[in-house]
Amino acid sequence: MFSIGQLSKATGVKVPTIRYYEEIGLLPQPGRNAGNQRRYGQDGMDALGFIKHARDLGFSLEDIRALMGLDGQLGEDCAEADRIARSQLANVRDRIRKLEQLATELERISHLCDGGNGGCCKVLTALGDHSQCATEHG
Repeated sequence: MFSIGQLSKATGVKVPTIRYYEEIGLLPQPGRNAGNQRRYGQDGMDALGFIKHARDLGFSLEDIRALMGLDGQLGEDCAEADRIARSQLANVRDRIRKLEQLATELERISHLCDGGNGGCCKVLTALGDHSQCATEHG
């Protein structure tokens, strides 16, 4: 059995986050010992490890809940897991595309500066006037 602190240390998930996952029903409520302290079994450790890894990959809590509800059998469950994973991949690729647009625009803006102090900063002017942007990045 593991305490919440041991679970936190082993998974890298902060204690308040573990409690939140319990509160929203993502993690089952653990048993308690005679001192009313939470005690988790290996199932709790495994579930939290799954959640942590999925969060690290950018999955939403809603998607994680859906994935955890699948029983791991081939067929419909596998197809649903694949659909959720492909949707997340599309989201990540979209974010990358937007970040690349931001990088391009920031690079362009940073090159406007000549490092002088003539009273008119071209970087600040560009940041203050979106119409000066060369690309759409909002």
